[in-house]
Amino acid sequence: MLVVGMDPGYERSAIVTFNSVTQQIVGHSEDVNESMLVDFRLAQNKGSVILVIEKIESFGMPVGRETFETVFWSGRFAEAWHPKRVERIPRRQIKLHLCGHARATDSNIKQAIVDRFGPSTEKAIGRKATPGPLYGIKQHCWAALAVALTWSDQHSGKVRPGVRPEF
Repeated sequence: MLVVGMDPGYERSAIVTFNSVTQQIVGHSEDVNESMLVDFRLAQNKGSVILVIEKIESFGMPVGRETFETVFWSGRFAEAWHPKRVERIPRRQIKLHLCGHARATDSNIKQAIVDRFGPSTEKAIGRKATPGPLYGIKQHCWAALAVALTWSDQHSGKVRPGVRPEF
């Protein structure tokens, strides 16, 4: 199954396509929302493909225009992906799954992903001459990959070593 993890933004969004069977990153990109929306509408995905969008949650604090715009775009992306399967997953669930703690930061999540794909940054990310499986992942694509990995792990029916099962 291909899992398309998405980190939506108010102007730009990122996606990472992850093959949950082979545990490999198939593709990744970050683009302006309008362009990504057109791509979603034109996509003729065959087989088992799911879009998993990071869900915006309320923590009781005031939010600004950017947060509301991000929510708006999340809905537009879900509509454009239809009739293919769409799910949402909250950031808190991602943090708990990958790091074991709700207070995890973006750098903690990135390090958990690097640890998963290689014992070191050199193996996981690599360099231009010797690229690793995470080579080219930048900025918001890390969050999109975290979405895809979390959903894939929680729906595979298997528990990976080092990941606590959630009951």
